[in-house]
Amino acid sequence: HRPVAASGVSDASRRRAEALLPGVPLVEPAEVLARADLVLLTVPDDALPGLAAGLAETGAVRPGQLLAHASGRYGTAVLDPATRAGALPLALHPVMTFTGTPVDVQRLAGCSFGVTAPEELRLAAEALVIEMGGEPEWIAEEARPLYHAALALGANHLVTLVAQAMELLRTAGVGAPDRMLGPLLGAALDNALRSGDAALTGPVARGDAGTVAAHITELRRHAPQTVAGYLAMARTTADRALAGGLLRPELAEDLLEVLSDGDTR
Repeated sequence: HRPVAASGVSDASRRRAEALLPGVPLVEPAEVLARADLVLLTVPDDALPGLAAGLAETGAVRPGQLLAHASGRYGTAVLDPATRAGALPLALHPVMTFTGTPVDVQRLAGCSFGVTAPEELRLAAEALVIEMGGEPEWIAEEARPLYHAALALGANHLVTLVAQAMELLRTAGVGAPDRMLGPLLGAALDNALRSGDAALTGPVARGDAGTVAAHITELRRHAPQTVAGYLAMARTTADRALAGGLLRPELAEDLLEVLSDGDTR
């Protein structure tokens, strides 16, 4: 595949294009479509419906042109205006976090892609992913919002949890919280991916109500903004540990009482 044109709105996106696509002309979106047989719409989710509709309304879409977006939230229905104009719609969402630097390309190798396309284009969509070094995973149109919510729950919330944990460790006097957390979180993630709820450890899974109460007290004293998240995650962990047989019912009662009291203190 040979890049023939690119477009960007913000200064940052234009700088990235110039750095990562040297020699590729930066033009208006309609001109990109005029030059390309395969067009990638890599814009924020909320901008995608308007972009697809606008390209169709201005006559920029050519019949038989492959039009792919990289949004996790949407399938191909968001491209319906362009599809009615003759475009061949594809949804190719890389399940990866990107920084806008050259390392992003390396991260595509072995990366899963959530793929949605009309049945007649399924093989073409999967082939494009394989050519990028990715692993295609078929996602039904109606399942896209749930699929995307699952990824956001796992990846985006993980960043928040890790950042909060590092802040708390710094407050506790730890000089290198990243080095302390790295092996622990790496092992926890590996165990969770391998074993699911069976990998649960710690005071909530054990039913150590006194320890959890002490945590809540310390968080209220030093980082009250973290209490609501701690309580929500602890309740969810307790429910899953109880359902999985890891948490004994007689211990769960005291634990859940502590978590309930934590909301009212």
